[in-house]
Amino acid sequence: MTRYTGQTRDWKGPYAAYDLVKELCIALGVITLLAVVLTVLLSSPDEKPSTIAQWSTATPADFESTAVSELDGTSGIAGYGPPYNHAAEGQHAAFLKPQEWLGVSHPIDTPSAYVFEPLATIANDPALQSAIATYKGASASQQKAWSEAYAKALENATVAANGTLRVAAGAYGPVPAMMNALLGLAQTGGLEGNLLRSNQFFQTDYTKPLLFMADGKLLEGRAESEHLLGDQWGMMNETGSYPGQSWLWLYTFWYQIEPFKNSENADILVVLVMTLLSIAFVCIPFIPGVRSIPRWIPVHRLIWREHYSRLR
Repeated sequence: MTRYTGQTRDWKGPYAAYDLVKELCIALGVITLLAVVLTVLLSSPDEKPSTIAQWSTATPADFESTAVSELDGTSGIAGYGPPYNHAAEGQHAAFLKPQEWLGVSHPIDTPSAYVFEPLATIANDPALQSAIATYKGASASQQKAWSEAYAKALENATVAANGTLRVAAGAYGPVPAMMNALLGLAQTGGLEGNLLRSNQFFQTDYTKPLLFMADGKLLEGRAESEHLLGDQWGMMNETGSYPGQSWLWLYTFWYQIEPFKNSENADILVVLVMTLLSIAFVCIPFIPGVRSIPRWIPVHRLIWREHYSRLR
């Protein structure tokens, strides 16, 4: 073994000409050409965005069922917790409660946001305004009874030729008048415009309409058709690329096994696991035993076999 003396020695081995600039230009040209050709041949799919108008027209019963759940506070968003309301503490793990710590930054009162405020824009309908006043003036138990009865009736509703719903007669109070008016507003596109109102000059906050559609079956149905649901290992940059980006498999893997699979706090638990794994990956050069694996399993010698063949 040669003893290291701290002094460098002259290189006695062979030399090979290598033009780094030339190689860079060739690589850049090839990549640019491939990018252009593949963009033309395999462009990203241009999926049309879902809208409330599309949803309410295609499946009016699901739209009204979702609107009723927003009205009586039984929807997913109504009971979600921060950052939308105080109905729950949100995702947590032991003492880690990030949603609770950050608080309600985007308050959404579902009856007001999705029913009463949009219907208030229909000021030229005295019957509708009377129905709203009747509902607001009723007791909480009466409101709940009306909403539950109408939601049950919507399960067997039929769609009329003009796009409205027909339900069996029942004790629904003013709820049908409110829901039918909201359905008409949604089918014309007025409801989505109402939900996009904000104090900003550019209307870029799509939180309210997206959450409203998420409480229904529209987005879930589209996600299922594109293999994007959690039990389908669905995470991808673009639709139509089943089963998604391969580098995300480790993240989505945890959602398929216990205790993450059926945990209400699966998101934060998976984030914690991935954080620990990432830290462990960064620390590999400092972990005794693990850092020695390349010497025990010399795969690098196979990859750089030409180099090592010259050293023999």
